[in-house]
Amino acid sequence: MENVAAPVAVEAVELIRIHLPLVAPFRTSFGTETRRDVLLVHVLAGDTEGWGECVAMQEPLYSSEYVAAAQRVVMDHLLPRLLAEPVTAQQVARVLEPVRGHRMAKAALEAAWLDAQLRRENRSFAQALGAVRDRVPSGVSVGIMASIPELLDAVAGYREQGYVRIKLKIEPGWDVEPVRAVRERFGDIPLQVDANTAYTLDDAQHLARLDEFGLLLIEQPLPEEQVLAHAKLARTVRTPICLDESIVSAVVAAEAIEMQACSIVNIKPGRAGGYLEATRIHDLCVDRGVAVWCGGMLETGIGRAANLALAALPGFTLPGDTSASDRYFREDVTAPFVLARDGTIAVPTGAGIGVEVRRDVIDGLATSTETVRPG
Repeated sequence: MENVAAPVAVEAVELIRIHLPLVAPFRTSFGTETRRDVLLVHVLAGDTEGWGECVAMQEPLYSSEYVAAAQRVVMDHLLPRLLAEPVTAQQVARVLEPVRGHRMAKAALEAAWLDAQLRRENRSFAQALGAVRDRVPSGVSVGIMASIPELLDAVAGYREQGYVRIKLKIEPGWDVEPVRAVRERFGDIPLQVDANTAYTLDDAQHLARLDEFGLLLIEQPLPEEQVLAHAKLARTVRTPICLDESIVSAVVAAEAIEMQACSIVNIKPGRAGGYLEATRIHDLCVDRGVAVWCGGMLETGIGRAANLALAALPGFTLPGDTSASDRYFREDVTAPFVLARDGTIAVPTGAGIGVEVRRDVIDGLATSTETVRPG
């Protein structure tokens, strides 16, 4: 995506916190979510506007970022830099580079600038990022359940809805037997597991027991800093290792691939600092012959729309976690995304993120709103 756009002349930025209940608790090894506490960024720029979503969670359990801290760093450190003079979406990362870390907060701002810029140009995220498909296959992530029968019922329901791939969250004590039960009940379905850093290298032989189930991949079994340990693990297990939390940039992705720490990469735009860096990771992986797929962070329709555009790029050859809206929410902040009978979801084609944001719903869910203006 070439840097030829005119800068976005921002008149005001709204930071809106909303509480969005989940249809059911979602449990992983780092905690249980019952609602999404979401920071939304709304850019107002003359005859255009832009929306971004910060995917940081309520507590710093998935990563060091969490939503309240993201709001403060945006207010105190990021927006003062961005509003000093008009910038394009492609310049956002460079302007914010002096502030270390805080990739999820930065990604939300870059997405809002990019949405505003593309709306003004009447181009979609899909066009700008380089999408080659108008529909993407949808997988579903299944949290840790209270029992195997409950898990089997949940998987059966998702299979009936048409999801083409099942991902099971695992942790020590909830891994081999749940996977065995799903494989025996549902046969040769596309199946993968996600450990969310719950294991150590000492668990290598135990994780190798998953090899018998023909899984697509084991996602992020070890802590995110332990890239070398993942390379060692990859020599012990036959199931492909996929990195998630570890992949925070194209630079890190290149090193992980060179170390043979992974043969598959999960790309999450928020974790990587934005959709432009996510696209660079995609391009790198395509060049290196590494499969990629698009992960999810329980996004609202704002983040879900942009993720669908990203997942339509040519290198995304595995079904991602961009499920239908009703997988998580009874009411979303955009029109709901619906799963088709063939297990795919349509990529938005409208300008910007491609969908209209329901401001009335946002206002009804809002717990706070802050407005910042240049100067």
